Amino acid sequence: MAHTLLQPPPLSSSSSSSAMSSSSSLFPRAFALQSLSFDHSRTPTFSPFTSLKCDMVQPLNCVKGEPVIPVLNEPSLPKFLELPKTGRTVNRNGNKLKLFSGSANPALSQEIAWYMGQQLGKIAIKRFADGEIYIQLQESVRGCDVYLIQPTCPPANENLMELQIMIDACRRASAKNITAVIPYFGYARADRKTQGRESIAAKLVANLITKAGADRVLACDLHSGQSMGYFDIPVDHVHCQPVVLDYLASKRISSKDLVVVSPDVGGVARARAFAKKLSDAPLAIVDKRRQGHNIAEVMNLIGDVKGKVAVMVDDMIDTAGTIAKGAALLHEEGAKEVYACCTHAVFSPPAIERLSGGLFQEVIITNTIPVADKNYFPQLTILSVANLLGETIWRIHDDSSVSSIFL
Repeated sequence: MAHTLLQPPPLSSSSSSSAMSSSSSLFPRAFALQSLSFDHSRTPTFSPFTSLKCDMVQPLNCVKGEPVIPVLNEPSLPKFLELPKTGRTVNRNGNKLKLFSGSANPALSQEIAWYMGQQLGKIAIKRFADGEIYIQLQESVRGCDVYLIQPTCPPANENLMELQIMIDACRRASAKNITAVIPYFGYARADRKTQGRESIAAKLVANLITKAGADRVLACDLHSGQSMGYFDIPVDHVHCQPVVLDYLASKRISSKDLVVVSPDVGGVARARAFAKKLSDAPLAIVDKRRQGHNIAEVMNLIGDVKGKVAVMVDDMIDTAGTIAKGAALLHEEGAKEVYACCTHAVFSPPAIERLSGGLFQEVIITNTIPVADKNYFPQLTILSVANLLGETIWRIHDDSSVSSIFL
């Protein structure tokens, strides 16, 4: 029986305001984890048939016990987002906040905890020889406001089951409120029936999480907004778009040279909202016809990209078939450079070969899903959403507005 004990390092008693005075991004510490400087050992990969290894001993690169965060550009943020939040563990209703991490993305969980000035709760996660999961909370959560951070990324079934068992453990331990923080929501693409006799798996997963005992869900960039309606509990849907926008702003690309591209018709609304934030950049659309699961055929381009920097925007990259064929078409139509921007990097084979083949100037993703060492390539840039999720958790805990973060 493999055993994992997720226990974070102790936090420093003082907050380094000097280190954060140069905090830059639209959300504090929404930093780029460049492949050359990112500590890959902090993002272990998991196989459903092997023992777990969650190294939670060290935080980010540290100076005097506090993480050093790369800075992108000059400060441009609301004051309330510039520094870690500390000393607010009890909300106005007297409920104490506690954070727990599953094994799917412990590095992101630790960054969220650091931003919030908290320690991750102690939790034991075990795998039996037959693959069954055992979870025990190693501290009391009675009467607490509990947040469980666990994306249901590959292996989706195992991580989903682990999340449900974590929720059940908290419910049976008399937690006051249980919020499932799901940076990446697996099965989100199965949100409707496209043919007869198909399952709507996204609704089924929503039911499973609700029945397990969750009181609320916090999710990032769902594949379709209507998925929020599949839950019978409140859902806070956080958009990671501002993190990517802030990074692109630091590149100082002239707005007259920029065009935002949707890789398919279904993503037009997302791309239009993105373009509006980029000085109302023009919009182009790649029209495609899908021939089967994970197979896409690009047909034509709607819009002008000749001599321009094209920014392709999507919610996720799986096998990269759609976005790679779209990029090839953009180059054929005269695009000067092509950037790919997405929130969730699923990176199923042969995604890396397609993305690293020279079609893209840069591939910009976030850390909602951990990236395996073998999937790093020179054009890859990873942005952290830890600060965004941390601030959202504070707002939920304090019964404050979440939408005001994005105003």
